[in-house]
Amino acid sequence: MASGHDIKTSQATYNGFIKAATWGTGFCILVTAFVVGLIAS
Repeated sequence: MASGHDIKTSQATYNGFIKAATWGTGFCILVTAFVVGLIAS
């Protein structure tokens, strides 16, 4: 069974991944909106 330290490390890794995925999604939305704006003009 995992010790408390392993769980804390895993939670930190998971939280970092979720934060990166959130920022990455926002960045992709902005880039997509920019490209659509370029194409539409």
